[in-house]
Amino acid sequence: MAILILIGLVGSWWLLLDRPMLRESANRPIDSILVLGGSISREIYVAQLAKKFPQVPILISRGSSDPCIWLIFQTAAAPIHHVWLQNCATSTFKNYYFALPLLKQWNVHHLKIITSASHLPRAKWLAQIILGSHGIWTEVDVVEEKGIPGNRETWLKTSLDVIRSLIWARVSQYYNPECSQLKHLPVVDFSAWKKRGFKCEHQAGLNNKN
Repeated sequence: MAILILIGLVGSWWLLLDRPMLRESANRPIDSILVLGGSISREIYVAQLAKKFPQVPILISRGSSDPCIWLIFQTAAAPIHHVWLQNCATSTFKNYYFALPLLKQWNVHHLKIITSASHLPRAKWLAQIILGSHGIWTEVDVVEEKGIPGNRETWLKTSLDVIRSLIWARVSQYYNPECSQLKHLPVVDFSAWKKRGFKCEHQAGLNNKN
């Protein structure tokens, strides 16, 4: 019975796909970057990437604390005007759940996703299911880790997330959730955070700079 349900969900998702649109999106230039939270190494990587794509909007989904991300971009001398922080997500599924409405608002067609090897293949499959059903082509950059990222993969977790992503691919055609914790990186008050005190992941080497 479970297999029949899964087959039905996959079939429903396949019918949702506009394959000519996806092929067209794949041939477009990258027009947005999504960083999946779980390791500060990903934010260090995207800060360097931001210098190559200064006009491309960047969404960091449930990443490091706001002052750490601000400090990473300042240290890298990377542009921050197009960087947004989203702190509503509590899981990989929720990363895409909350990112999708914003990506649609930005009219994104070709998305670069930043994550780590420990987050695969789940992060890639969920992106292809949820975002692909809206015509968004995705490619993944895998960041080399110095420490141990927060993501842990099991086949049970992957299977459950794939199933609910297939369901959400349908539901998201009609419903757009809103995140109340969305912040533009330039408005982060680093001076206030410095007075309050904060800590970043040690592998970033930032704690002696605040």
